[in-house]
Amino acid sequence: MAGKISILSLLIEASFVVQLVMLILLAMSVMSWTMIFRRRKALSDAVTEAKKFEDKFWSGIDLSKLYNEVSARNNNHGLETLFKSGFKEFARLHKTNSRQPAAVMEGTQRAMRVGLSREVERLEMHLPFLATVGSISPYIGLFGTVWGIMNSFIALGAVEQATLSMVAPGIAEALIATAIGLFAAIPAVIAYNKFSHQVESLESSYANFVEEFANILHRQAVSSSGDAA
Repeated sequence: MAGKISILSLLIEASFVVQLVMLILLAMSVMSWTMIFRRRKALSDAVTEAKKFEDKFWSGIDLSKLYNEVSARNNNHGLETLFKSGFKEFARLHKTNSRQPAAVMEGTQRAMRVGLSREVERLEMHLPFLATVGSISPYIGLFGTVWGIMNSFIALGAVEQATLSMVAPGIAEALIATAIGLFAAIPAVIAYNKFSHQVESLESSYANFVEEFANILHRQAVSSSGDAA
């Protein structure tokens, strides 16, 4: 019997509902793997870009010169976006409120917080989908399993003498649905946990930069306010 039953034949001869479940799970698996590779590259690039920008920022370069370099590029991400939004808002407010450093810094920090929120949202792109695949795929596979086993027992009720060869194909195809569900769920859960940790690490790095940059701008605002007085 084992020689006559193959996985391919079980997939082809499975009931319509079980086949539909398998197709849904395979589609979810393909989509999740696509997003896994995209998120992996995006987060890896974000870490590299953050380190590169921090090295340049703390090298002692003039902030105005750095701002001009960053502004010359339209595809800013990560720390570049936070620096650009913060310095731009600081320069704008400083022109009109040079004697009120508190007001200048409040607006500057608000602009950087908005930028930080947007960057974190960009880093978390596709993570909710991975979480969804990881949580519901086993249940979808379980539904296919229950349906296949139910059909097998219904078929048993229509015969007088039941044999293992009669129910084995139905149970086997049902278990394949569970296996595919786990195949889709496990990589998605692993990737979600890994990427979530990376996003948290990047968010912490971004938040620290915002605080450090705000302190630098605050010293400039206080110094300019003292000179103006």
